[in-house]
Amino acid sequence: MPHHIDCDVVVIGGGPAGMASALSAWNHGTRKIFVLERNDYLGGILNQCIHPGFGLQIFGEELTGPEYAARYIDQLAKTSIEVMTETTVLDLTPNKKITAVNPKGVWEFYSESVILSMGCREKTRGMIFIPGFRPAGIYTAGLAQYLVNIEGFLPGKKVVILGSGDIGLIMARRLTLEGVKVEAVVEVRPSLSGLIRNYVQCLLDFELPLLLSHTVTNIFGKERVEGVEISRVDQSWQPIPGTERLLSCDTLLLSVGLLPENEISRKAGVSLCHFSHGPLVDENFSTDLDGIYACGNVASVFDLVDYVTLVSQKAGQSAAENRDKKPIKYQLNPGSGVGLVIPQRVRQVNDGWLFIRPDQSFRDGEVQFRTQGKVFDQKRVAVCRPSEMVRYDLKNIHWPEEGGEVIVEIVGSSIEGI
Repeated sequence: MPHHIDCDVVVIGGGPAGMASALSAWNHGTRKIFVLERNDYLGGILNQCIHPGFGLQIFGEELTGPEYAARYIDQLAKTSIEVMTETTVLDLTPNKKITAVNPKGVWEFYSESVILSMGCREKTRGMIFIPGFRPAGIYTAGLAQYLVNIEGFLPGKKVVILGSGDIGLIMARRLTLEGVKVEAVVEVRPSLSGLIRNYVQCLLDFELPLLLSHTVTNIFGKERVEGVEISRVDQSWQPIPGTERLLSCDTLLLSVGLLPENEISRKAGVSLCHFSHGPLVDENFSTDLDGIYACGNVASVFDLVDYVTLVSQKAGQSAAENRDKKPIKYQLNPGSGVGLVIPQRVRQVNDGWLFIRPDQSFRDGEVQFRTQGKVFDQKRVAVCRPSEMVRYDLKNIHWPEEGGEVIVEIVGSSIEGI
């Protein structure tokens, strides 16, 4: 027979989002809280991120990933929050029944509130349709990071990295420090995808080449990667015939984007957003199902763990209070120059944040808020990039009295290059 547990809050996922939301729920008066984590340790992806750069906004100091995780693990240990590791959630129903398994058996949780904090996963080769054989030596950048930093294995000796996202940039430096030859970082966009600080510290400082407006168009080798073909791309990211050239390597790392991990959300019937690929949420990070909340990278891929913590603290508070929802007043959608906005729904504007991710790099830009074809507010931004979200307090936006659909746009001069 399954173990039966009635509780106040269940948090699915024990990474930075799950830990922050559980602690927030505890700090707002809820006591019967369970955190379910499928790994045998808390911390999620932070444990393999041994580089510094975390915690500048939350703690006012620079920490490594494990140090950041340890701060929250230590705080959890000072509460009576129940942490269950090696526990995999199999099912979540709309009435908040959770079925999970671990070495001790099958568990059924019946909770007043559920917080989804399962994080995100990397896009794979199959999602970007690179032709060629399927040899050994093709890894996502995060898997390579795990192998090097946790398991102590090197993925190869000569590496090409596809994608200039932060994980790819950081792994270019990490592998170089381990004696691996990084042949190039190849980026399909005309501008950098990662943070400028990572470009400087990981590529410039080590004199590693970055090829913008290029992509991998073929992989050579049957048993093991022997090389990759790269090509220049046009404005539509399509390879330009005649620009192909060969880079010799034995390993290809893919740093081509992240997707929120929402299989459990789908099982529960949570409505997902077509542009964030996470649940549709309001300023309290409540989904469209009563008592179910989503936070961190399961709601939208954030560029800073500090932002993950901020929104997760808000979700934990909301789950603890679990108030009746007010009607949706504003429905937010991205317009020109914007890749995503989160939250997508606003019920009250007196508390919370709006995060905006540009879909390209701009200089001398302006964020415009538009409803019924008219701009009702605008904010100047000197420089904005897809790698860095723009954040506003909701109360600092001059919302119109009437509700309805709001289009968020960015206009400005496009930046090509770094």
